[in-house]
Amino acid sequence: MAGALRVSRTLGGVVDQAKTGGGRPRPYIRRDIRIRCRGGPCARPSGARPATIAVALALLGLLVSGLRLHAAAPPPPDVILVTIDTLRADAPGFAGNAHVATPNLDRLAAGGRVFTSAHAHNVVTLPSHANILTGLYPYQHGVRDNTGFTLPANVATLATMLLDAGYATGAFVGAYPLDSRYGLDRGFEVYDDRTTQGAGDEQLVLAERPGNEVVAPALAWWTSRQGRPRFLWVHLYDPHEEYAPPEPFATRYAKDLYLGEVAAADAFLGPLLAPHLDGREPPCLIVVTGDHGESRGDHGELTHGLFAYEATLRVPLVLWGRGVVPGKDPRPARHVDIFPTVLAAAGVAPPAGAPARPGRSLLTAWQGAPDSYFEALSAALNRGWAPLRGLLRQGRKFIALPLPEAYDLARDPGEAKNLVDAERRAAREAFDLLPAESAWPPPRGTITAEEEKRLLALGYVTGTGGGRTGFGSGSFGPEDDPKRLVALDRTIHDLLRTVSTGDVDRAIVLARQLVATRPMPLGHALLATALLEADRTSEALDVMQRARAAGMATDPLLRQLGLTLAGTGRPDEAVAVLQPLADRGDVDAANDLALAHSEAHRQREAFTILQRVLADEPDNAKALELLGLVELRLGHWKQARDASRRAVDRRAGLARAWNNLGVASYQLGDVAAALDAWKEAVAREPDLWDALWNLGAKAAEAKRGDLAVPALRRFVAEAPARYREDQARARTLLAELAASAH
Repeated sequence: MAGALRVSRTLGGVVDQAKTGGGRPRPYIRRDIRIRCRGGPCARPSGARPATIAVALALLGLLVSGLRLHAAAPPPPDVILVTIDTLRADAPGFAGNAHVATPNLDRLAAGGRVFTSAHAHNVVTLPSHANILTGLYPYQHGVRDNTGFTLPANVATLATMLLDAGYATGAFVGAYPLDSRYGLDRGFEVYDDRTTQGAGDEQLVLAERPGNEVVAPALAWWTSRQGRPRFLWVHLYDPHEEYAPPEPFATRYAKDLYLGEVAAADAFLGPLLAPHLDGREPPCLIVVTGDHGESRGDHGELTHGLFAYEATLRVPLVLWGRGVVPGKDPRPARHVDIFPTVLAAAGVAPPAGAPARPGRSLLTAWQGAPDSYFEALSAALNRGWAPLRGLLRQGRKFIALPLPEAYDLARDPGEAKNLVDAERRAAREAFDLLPAESAWPPPRGTITAEEEKRLLALGYVTGTGGGRTGFGSGSFGPEDDPKRLVALDRTIHDLLRTVSTGDVDRAIVLARQLVATRPMPLGHALLATALLEADRTSEALDVMQRARAAGMATDPLLRQLGLTLAGTGRPDEAVAVLQPLADRGDVDAANDLALAHSEAHRQREAFTILQRVLADEPDNAKALELLGLVELRLGHWKQARDASRRAVDRRAGLARAWNNLGVASYQLGDVAAALDAWKEAVAREPDLWDALWNLGAKAAEAKRGDLAVPALRRFVAEAPARYREDQARARTLLAELAASAH
């Protein structure tokens, strides 16, 4: 026999001659009444007397008048809402940007109403879209950041209101922060958030799709819903970092890839907008806005989420179509105004009761400048830095921080001169108007391992805050002000880029600098991640244990600690770390807890935990993968095969589930299916060494040199040192294959 099958290698050694997985556990969408005679215009009847005709015409006039009095109301218009992620107010051509070509948006703006002073209320994706879809401020609907928050089920949205009014409703979104799990799907008959199909569990997974892949299914849906008024929301993520526009935009905008992404997004919108602009579609209301802007170095911020200066808070906003008077509109429009605007156009009454909507319809005239609340809490929630809240009021911007700020936006649009000392009274009045409900800290839910991985793939670092003053203390000083910490923000961005490029040695150096400069959970998490990537497991364990002892370990870091302990032969310690998380309802921790029990040879305990998870979430792919592992270790080959097959059917990228499927199929005598499964495992995760060994060894046994030779050669050349004995056996197998070939 060529060698024992490998179901799990790194997680505890040989168990029942079966091992899984290779590689360490990784960190982680009015009709007018017209009267016509047959054949053409009405002609005077032959022989009719003028008086008779006059009477007849008078009666006819009364009839027509009466009909007009009782004519049906005009049908409700179709509505299209387009949100473009990370779109600065000054980025499109219609905003005066001569360095970018946005012909579709420019044409829409030329025939529509452009609000030149429009603002968001948040500077990250999920809460900003919640503001747009609900017409509520973030502290009213409760969604304050991209993770840990879900829109409550009792909050009315544009989709729920329009669906109840008879509209067909469809949403097509381009990135994971708007995944249906966050509650924005309510009211949409179709919510297309397909951004992670086929993603694996052990790598930074795909978390966005390009705009053309969003618009195409949106157009198909639009065409299929003719006959009903339609509400379509299309979200494009393209301008978001990292900037990587497709050709020809990558070449055309090689010196400014962000603008290349903007131009690409405009091109993607062409097939959606052109039929309306050309008059080929019936009357429609189109709303186009950005969810927030992008700093691009303004005030030292590289991207967005840290500050709320105009670069990220001010957004483009265009209305086009039915009921819209074209031109430029200097009124201070806000994202919360979109909700009442769309409802007014659709003839739908706004929802009654609390909370009161702060917005106004932009289709009607109104005087005065309403105050506008805004916030930026990501750094507070994820890093423990001071929370940022503020108010736009009478042309001024007031920012409440330990080092407060005030700006005259008309005279100082770049916010270069802080007027807080000169305008202390106005600033104090503005800060007193900040609603008590918006105060720190907001309640936050559990962040799953899947959320953390997918948002990290987009450049968002999640976690629990923690700073000099202690997380949640509500006491922040000047040293916690993000203006004082902007250099650290740059270090964090640099660190993430370094990790993504595979330069783990530099990543470790940067992470250590981060921990030394300002102790916080984020720094420990990034350092542990970098050390794990470098296979420096004992050092990573030390970092995680010290973070836990200091009260700076986030739930995701504790889960990783548990996994790493289990994978280094310390499953009982892993259980002690993971059990409290699982007891709080953390499903990811429950899965990890089951794995820890399995590594401690307690397969029945692991089986029971996984059955509980699957009772609540029958499609939990990770639980199914682990169930396949446990069934293998119990010697239940058929059950192991079935569980592993269900796992890969739900998430095709689970390489370890493919490996387990191969082991179970082999034990059931289906060698061909086993080899196919191992090929799939290696294709999904090339450094899953146990799967590569299984493929090479069992292909050699089956006299399949075409599969065995390349697999074994790569195993010999690249497998880590811990596989030294297996590499020797692989050399023997290669020699035997070579001899038999002659």
